[in-house]
Amino acid sequence: MSTHKPVEDEAVLALEGFLPYQLNRLADAVSREFSKIYRDRHGLSRPEWRALAGLGQHGTMTATAIGEQSAMHKTKVSRAVAELERRRWLTRTPDPADRRAEKLTLTRAGMAVYRELVPLAKAYECALLERLSQRERTQLESGLKGLETVLTKS
Repeated sequence: MSTHKPVEDEAVLALEGFLPYQLNRLADAVSREFSKIYRDRHGLSRPEWRALAGLGQHGTMTATAIGEQSAMHKTKVSRAVAELERRRWLTRTPDPADRRAEKLTLTRAGMAVYRELVPLAKAYECALLERLSQRERTQLESGLKGLETVLTKS
């Protein structure tokens, strides 16, 4: 009878314990769970929600700025903007300083949707964090800030 032990090989990467993999899976799981709120209420995709949220927070942005803020590829931003415009939730205005760019702004209807979703987003965040102890929340916040600080300096 032979027993199989995991291979301890320096050339093998155990993804389950690899921090970038863990962070990506966790971010995806949180995003998927939260997406139920805006998808069920308004049929929004993740990119559409992210564009709506960015515009709601900042007022007027370019598509490039939305992509930078949300870490979305320009194709996803473009499709999200087109869909929000189709719904009449945003308007495009040519940027007089750069004719290649357009300023994007939420309409009243778009802002109403954003204002409806903000308290739901905050409640979701609160409920998610309540699953952790106070000590775990403090450690999570500290660890995230620490990683962000070292990664944005380079």
